[in-house]
Order: sequence, then structure tokens, then C-alpha cells
Amino acid sequence: MEALKNYKFWFCTGSQDLYGDECLAHVAEHSKIIVEHLNQSGLLPFEVVWKPTLITNELIRKTFNEANADDECAGVITWMHTFSPAKSWILGLQEYRKSLLHFHTQFNEEIPYDSIDMDFMNENQSAHGDREYGHIVSRMGIERKVICGFWKDEEVIREIASWMRTAIGVLESSHIRVVRVADNMRNVAVTEGDKVEAQIKFGWEIDAYPVNEIAKYVEDVAAGDISALTDEYYSKYRMIYDGRDEAEFRKHVEVQAGIEIGFEKFLKEKNYQAIVTHFGDLGSLKQLPGLAIQRLMEKGYGFGAEGDWKTAAMVRLMKLMTTGIKDAKGTTFFEDYTYNLVKGKEGILQAHMLEVCPTIAGDDISIKVLPLSMGNREDPARLVFTAKEGTGVATSLVDLGNRFRLIINEVDVKKAEKPMPKLPVATAFWTPRPSLKIGAESWILCGGAHHTAFSYDLTTEQMIDWADAMGIESVVIGNDTTIQGLKHELRWNSVYYR
Repeated sequence: MEALKNYKFWFCTGSQDLYGDECLAHVAEHSKIIVEHLNQSGLLPFEVVWKPTLITNELIRKTFNEANADDECAGVITWMHTFSPAKSWILGLQEYRKSLLHFHTQFNEEIPYDSIDMDFMNENQSAHGDREYGHIVSRMGIERKVICGFWKDEEVIREIASWMRTAIGVLESSHIRVVRVADNMRNVAVTEGDKVEAQIKFGWEIDAYPVNEIAKYVEDVAAGDISALTDEYYSKYRMIYDGRDEAEFRKHVEVQAGIEIGFEKFLKEKNYQAIVTHFGDLGSLKQLPGLAIQRLMEKGYGFGAEGDWKTAAMVRLMKLMTTGIKDAKGTTFFEDYTYNLVKGKEGILQAHMLEVCPTIAGDDISIKVLPLSMGNREDPARLVFTAKEGTGVATSLVDLGNRFRLIINEVDVKKAEKPMPKLPVATAFWTPRPSLKIGAESWILCGGAHHTAFSYDLTTEQMIDWADAMGIESVVIGNDTTIQGLKHELRWNSVYYR
């Protein structure tokens, strides 16, 4: 996946001049030490940049507006070392537009019992100053993340790291552009939605193109480029011929190579980061894009099937949020297909006709060429594999008519009890928390879609924080979910978000 911008997060310390220059010198020194430690911890995905102590209305306002204008600044971390009169922060906070973290910490870990005096108390009163600051942020109704703990604590630093990824998702959301190749599947409700409101809420641009306009890019791909990419496929994946003639098999694979090259050229030239297709409108394409879409997702593009632009944008967003995670297990588009209802072995088989991202593969990846009943085209090539075992989050963004709702289900991906040799698609088998029964009932009560954006590498908290930053409803289905409790939550939310 393409690298993100060289994002940074500003560290802004609040104080005042009531306690004299010596105190302010200590405040600056202490905040520099904290920033240095955070950067050297090896736990943060992005650099923290120290900023001079903020003690006046004018400087606070100027700093926040500079943060707005700096393309590399993804968010601001604030901390009140001493008491900082909160009215001084009002104008700056009103004009600030990026993610905000209130880091509630203090420089000393332990009270210095033997030496503590009033000078120490005045200088080290984060418990006082952060409450003053927190009050004004709450009164102004500004969404922010609050993290409390000692700045050397690795668990606390990991919390900051997690928030940074959410902040990247908030910032990058406004850069997501989705191209719709054809329209939504006819008469399907859940993949529809208000594209204007999505741009207002999330910053997403959702555009439509005639299928043959993108197909022309595929037709124009040079034969040599197709051959070279096909050779790459053959070197990277295992070919399963299933009795097909090998030369004829390669021709089918070459079609997907041409689609991958043509689609990617179109997406880059037109500056789109996510794409939706529909098997019912393929124009001059020889195959339904399968292997090609899988490879594009692996490169970081979002995807949604049958015109599902909301899921395409969410897949792109979640891939951005996971960029650079060491040993990442993967993020993909998925669809709920069929259940296993055997007691003690309950779960949902996840797949799609073709388009599942190979980043989630837990074993060897193969290429198969087999018929597809939908699309009325030649047999498409596709990557076939089984997903890794592990825990992840399955998300569904739905349009309820008067608001968006993000549904977040914690799931456990397991090894299927038996192989499925006749199923020629990538699959995962998972059990939703707290159980298949409660998880599935809850999903349906929430109005969740059959398509999901799934990731092993993001947490429930990160997705909640993203939804909060976007000003939309989020509902979590997890270990503590009960049907009655969920019903109450949905009723309360209907009042709050109306």
C-alpha cells in the first residue's frame, strides 16, 4: 500500500505566567522531556512535535490555526502542566478543525512526600489545570479523546498510538474518492444511501462513470504489460487447473491482469481510492473483475460489490488506519453468506463471489478459473484462500434515512471444521460475539448490511472514536451485549441523533 504522508502530531502544553519565569522554564523543559520519551518509545506510529508553552489567548489561537494549515499535522495533543485559565482556549478551540487528544498526565509519577511544598504544588497541578481545560472543551461540545495516565507507562503510550490511527482515519476520510462503475444492484436497499450527506459528514466524494469508460482503459493495456503481470501471478500464486487446458487457463488469467492494470491506471489518473462494481453491468469487460479487484485491495484500494459505495469507502478508510502496523493481519471487504447452526460449532461463513482481499490469507493462495452464474461473461480468474484465525472487527455503515449508523461487531475468526473443496472462493469462518444467536439478532436489530468492512488490526475503541469524531451514531455488538440492553440503546440513540 502507498505510504501515508509524513504525518506528525503537535504536543501543546498549557500554563500561565502567574508563577513566574522559573516555573515556565520548568514547564517547557518537562514537556520537551515527555515528547522526547514518547518519540523514543518505539510504540508510536507517528512523530510527536513539541510546541512552545501556550499561555495567552493569542498564542493558543495562532497555534491551533497553524495546525489547521499544516498538511502534515494530523492532530494536537494538549496537556495542562499547571493551571491554565480555560477562557484563553475558547477562540483557538472554536477555530480548530482536526483531531484533539487531551492527555491527562503529570510530570512526576509519585508525590515527593518529604519535600513537597507550595511551589511544587503550583508548578505540578495537572489534576487542577486539566479539569479547568476539560470543562471548557465539554461546555463547547467539542469531540476529543481523553487519555489519563503516567507518560512513561507503555500501556498509556499504546493508547496514544491507537488514537493516532483514529486521527489519521478522521483526516484521511476527507480525501477518499469512490468511483462507481455502474449503479447499485436493482431493488437492494442497504447498499443505497445519501451521497451528499456522506460528503458532508465524512468528506467522501462518490462519483459514477459508465462502465465502458473504464473498460476502455482495460482495452488499451499493452500485451507486453499483461504478459509481465501474468508472469508475476504465476511466480507468486499456485495455479489450480482442475483439468483445464493450461494455455486456455492462462488466457483467462491474462484478462484479469489487463483489468488490474487498466483499472489502476484509471483510478490513479482520476484520483480515486475506492471502487465499486456490479455484475449486472459489465459493458465490454470480458470477465467480472475478480483477481484484479483482490489485487487492488491488497494495494490499499477500497472495494464494495454491487454498487456498495459505503463499504468501499470504509474498506479504504480502515486500510489507511492500519498502514504501517507491524505484522498486520489484514483488512478486507466481506459478505455474510451462510450459517453453521450446530450446537457448540456456530458461526458464519464469510466470502464473496470473488472479491476478498489476500492480506487476510492464512495459507497458500491459489488461482482458479471457474464459471460464475452471474455476469454472463467468461469464467473469471480469482484468488482462493482461507483467512487467518484471530480476533477482528466487522463494521457496517448504514444510512437510516435521517442519520448514519456505524455497527461494530467483535468477531472470532476460526478454522472451519472441515475443508470445502468445491467452494472456489476465498473464505473466513467466524463467530460473532457474544454468540451467533445474540450477535446475529443484534446485527439485524441494528439494521446491519450483508456487506462488511473487516479488519484484524483495528479495535472497537478506534472505530467508536472515528464515529464520534464524525458525529455519527455507533453501536457495538460484543461480549457484554444483551438483546434488551441493545434495544434500549437503539431507542436512546434514536432520540439523541434525530
